[in-house]
Amino acid sequence: MGEAREYLVRQLDTAWQLTSYHLDGLTTEECLWRPAAVGLHLWPGEDGGWRADWPDREDYDIGPPSIGWITWHMGFWWSMVIDHSFGARTLTREQILWPGTAEDVRSWIERLHAEWRSALDQLRDAELQSTDLTHWPFTQRPFGHVVAWANVELTKNAAEIGYARFLYAVRSTSSGTDH
Repeated sequence: MGEAREYLVRQLDTAWQLTSYHLDGLTTEECLWRPAAVGLHLWPGEDGGWRADWPDREDYDIGPPSIGWITWHMGFWWSMVIDHSFGARTLTREQILWPGTAEDVRSWIERLHAEWRSALDQLRDAELQSTDLTHWPFTQRPFGHVVAWANVELTKNAAEIGYARFLYAVRSTSSGTDH
């Protein structure tokens, strides 16, 4: 294993441990709970699939996302980067639906992790330094930058899920006052 790949894979493994911790025991009720009256969320579509809101800006006043939306977002970016790096490069945001249950979310995210990890295991450091696989979310950067970005994105999404689960766990005991 090349040195750069070793660092990136070790970072992925650490991010995955955090992700697994926060996905373990996650319920559909938690996923569909909204921490505020406004915020990014999921909506059942006419075709039976769950569609996700898409923000037109990234300001704080759009509100906090639901756990379901965060898990959709995780599946979105991971599906996109896998398809655009190792697949047909045809997948679009609109094609990515939320699976509908927490159990299916776990299966989806675990499958994406396994696909990504397997692809990374095949890479050599020269491929990480090349731009040949870099097509999404940016271009003209070494593919190692994409891998590092995905590791950070995974860590961020895991932390967001964990924080929202804390809020969900105390939602009926919260006094709403500062301490």
